[in-house]
Amino acid sequence: MASFALLRSKAFSAHKGFQIAARAFSSNTGTFSGKAIESGSDVKGFFLRNEADYRLFYEDAAAGKISPWHDIPLYADSSKTLVNFVNEIPRGTVEKMEIATKEEFNPIKQDEKKGKLRLYPFASLVNYGALPQTWEDPEHKDESTGMLGDNDPLDVVEVGSKIYPSGAVYPVKLLGILGMIDEGEMDWKVIAIAADDPLASSINNVDDLEQQMPGKVKSILDWFKFYKMPDGKPENVFGFDDKAMDVEFTQNIVEMTHEAWKNKDKLAQHGLWTK
Repeated sequence: MASFALLRSKAFSAHKGFQIAARAFSSNTGTFSGKAIESGSDVKGFFLRNEADYRLFYEDAAAGKISPWHDIPLYADSSKTLVNFVNEIPRGTVEKMEIATKEEFNPIKQDEKKGKLRLYPFASLVNYGALPQTWEDPEHKDESTGMLGDNDPLDVVEVGSKIYPSGAVYPVKLLGILGMIDEGEMDWKVIAIAADDPLASSINNVDDLEQQMPGKVKSILDWFKFYKMPDGKPENVFGFDDKAMDVEFTQNIVEMTHEAWKNKDKLAQHGLWTK
């Protein structure tokens, strides 16, 4: 299973006019090892997270700077039982961090809307992030809901017991998926659990999750339904009568979005950065 070590380097160097420091992490799955590089405004080496210029880049020892979206493999093992997960938003935080799909090398940054950094009105209930090498094609109409994709990587809610930092990369087990429709776009929410979580061996689907963590799926569903309401927007809606779909359905969505991601010309046509 993957491990994540947070290391702060005492050696600083310039990066696009700012200071950078290294945060190293590794995975013994053999799928990814490297480090994350913080960039942005700082005070004595402490980076100001709630600033528009904050970025978290990724580097690989062999390849140099890499994209967490395009270069980290989707599947964490040859059997495709586990997938790699890029954590953007640690559980308990409110900063809306995300992979910058339109920027070179796709660093993680805080999302902005109308010139303001975005904060959720409620603390995240999960480690929230994305699956690398996936894309919800805005030209693809979902067979079940009739909605078009939202032009982003596939979102993941990771329900394990450990809080991982923003930028962590680790294998997760797929449990199910919620079909959220966000302002007329398909915005799937994959439900997963860290492969090394103490409960992972006993949770294989959303029914097991309900047994081990009663009410967990409902709380996630409600969080996403209501989080835009403080801004005066209506609650989000979900397909499939608010039910989480099973593992097989989830695997099909993951594979479909993986195939869509392979069409780099199409990604570029929709304004996204590709290598």
